[in-house]
Amino acid sequence: MTDGETGERATGPRSMTEPQATAETVRVSLDDRSYDIVIGDGLLAGCGARIAGLWPGERRQRQAIVVTDETVGPLHAAALMPALAAAGITASLITVPAGEQAKSWDRLGRLVDAILATGVERATKLVALGGGVIGDLTGFAAAITLRGLDFVQIPTTLLAQVDSSVGGKTGINAVHGKNLIGAFHQPRLVLADLGTLDTLPPRERRAGYAEVVKYGCIDRPDFFAWLEANGRAALDGERAALTHAVGESCRAKAAVVAADEREAGRRALLNLGHTFGHALEAELGYSGRLLHGEAVAIGMVMAFELSVSLGLCAPADAARLRRHLAQAGLPTALPPHPDGAWSAERLLAHMNKDKKVADGRLTFILARGIGDAFVARDVPAEAVAGLLDEAIAA
Repeated sequence: MTDGETGERATGPRSMTEPQATAETVRVSLDDRSYDIVIGDGLLAGCGARIAGLWPGERRQRQAIVVTDETVGPLHAAALMPALAAAGITASLITVPAGEQAKSWDRLGRLVDAILATGVERATKLVALGGGVIGDLTGFAAAITLRGLDFVQIPTTLLAQVDSSVGGKTGINAVHGKNLIGAFHQPRLVLADLGTLDTLPPRERRAGYAEVVKYGCIDRPDFFAWLEANGRAALDGERAALTHAVGESCRAKAAVVAADEREAGRRALLNLGHTFGHALEAELGYSGRLLHGEAVAIGMVMAFELSVSLGLCAPADAARLRRHLAQAGLPTALPPHPDGAWSAERLLAHMNKDKKVADGRLTFILARGIGDAFVARDVPAEAVAGLLDEAIAA
């Protein structure tokens, strides 16, 4: 089924007593927009009661629209839809093509049309079942449909669980760059079922791990040290290690978002590695040649090496980061270019279209060391160009 169609409805008797998995809860404190991130195993099977609780009182009609993609739907919709039905929620399923290309004007328009075709009301909840692409696309659709619908994030990739599902950034890509069209629209609930990660290909899991490492690099040196000792266990799915890695990442992001919801200041730190990484993704056409987390891993190495070149960071810290990412199986240098050659000029052009550009100047997140990142808006252009030339020549 495509997003030009409505799906079959799952209905059933109302039951608020389905079993709940043992879970850890992280609160994102944003006044009347506060919400919980629930982390645990088996959450899909017991999610109906949690989602039903988002409607006030004893409302008789509870309608939800689940948005997923052609990869995730066959894996996890069969557990989600009955759970919603058991809680008295009438749910429709809309499936969109998988991949970054789904974050487009065309796909957004088709999705909104499909949502409207279900007879959506303002009390209807959208449910994003999938990775970061589905979360971004569904969240943006929720922000603009009927001038704003509530939505729930059920992230099924490690990257989405620790990063993109939290914080309310929603949007699509433009021909000029990644995530340049969108809105801040916070979810009402995030359910991070660790069991869904068992179906992830190893490469996708490693890509998500880059965002976990990011939090240690920003302001949690003890967490970075913990990852050096336990990161392999988390990547292998060992539950205690994975739960700690996801929980600590969510606590880190929740604290930053609560302090700076709309990225006026401190939240920009979460973009460590992203100015470089987004340029790499744009140059490769957002293709499978380089996953987002892989681009972030390379971008973080570049950010630390730029910090070293500017005399801000000890070379040992940059080497430590590079070593840990490599041990996790992540790239730390530019991959082969499909046209045979990278261009520093082209990469700089991509960076200059970044949404973090202010007063015509690029914004970088640099570091004084592991766990000591900061926002820099006065980096000399020649230093960036020189770093890119070195990366290309390596």
